Amino acid sequence: MNAHKTVVVGVDGSAEALRAVRWAVPEARRRRATLRLVTASTWTDYRLVGWPGLGSAPYGEYLRAAGERGLAAAAAVATELDPDLPVERELVVGFPGAVLVEQSTTAELLVIGDRGRGRISSALAGSVAIGVAASAACPVVVVRGAQPGADDTRPVVLGIDGTPLSEAAIAFAFEAAAARRVPLVAVHTWLEELNDPALADLVDWQSAAVQAEELLAERLAGWGEKYPDVPVQRLVAHGSAGHALLDQAARAQLVVVGTRGHGEIAGLLLDSVSNALVHGAACPVAIVRAAA
Repeated sequence: MNAHKTVVVGVDGSAEALRAVRWAVPEARRRRATLRLVTASTWTDYRLVGWPGLGSAPYGEYLRAAGERGLAAAAAVATELDPDLPVERELVVGFPGAVLVEQSTTAELLVIGDRGRGRISSALAGSVAIGVAASAACPVVVVRGAQPGADDTRPVVLGIDGTPLSEAAIAFAFEAAAARRVPLVAVHTWLEELNDPALADLVDWQSAAVQAEELLAERLAGWGEKYPDVPVQRLVAHGSAGHALLDQAARAQLVVVGTRGHGEIAGLLLDSVSNALVHGAACPVAIVRAAA
């Protein structure tokens, strides 16, 4: 194992967090990385003006004990799955989303559940999960769906938007497919349905379809040579990228999309496709931030 490589998992004692741990264990093994289990809380040992109870020692001790129990349960799951995998535990004082983003600066991968409860729940579901995924310095996987088996042959699905910003997501997806020895399905959609029939009549649909095929081929150029053992299926669809990827996710073990995710405002948001996948995909979703 490489002591400098870590896969970080956000832990809060929930069943969803333990499911994220189960997904992360084989991933850490494949990467020859240490598994770091992190829980976060805003508790403090100091009394706060107007909030005397929140700063009391018993309350802080309660939250610390609850956090430690969650970490212990997660560590037990990890050890049961892989007794030889190095596992670290860390209880951090701070807002969960900010703690996870800070952890991402030294991690290879950040893994979170699709829902959670208690101290880190806001970072595991909904809009805050979207913010973490957009702001993290490393790829983020939101674990959804059933736990894949060791012999899972379902493909990795990759959403390609047709811009150079998808290169980081392409690299992640090919590496994931190669490590799992499964095919890659590369999905690109073009020109969502037009509500105005008059506008639709102006579109050269045949040329648009050909251009979409060419664009996908251009984005994938060279990757087949780099990963010759990864079978690649190209899927070009007319319509919504979110709908196409959700449909493919129903038959996949992982779906990968990219995000620009930079800037003080943009870094807090992901596009509608990533939102749709995080909230509705039938398998884990990897969100890969474009290189700066």
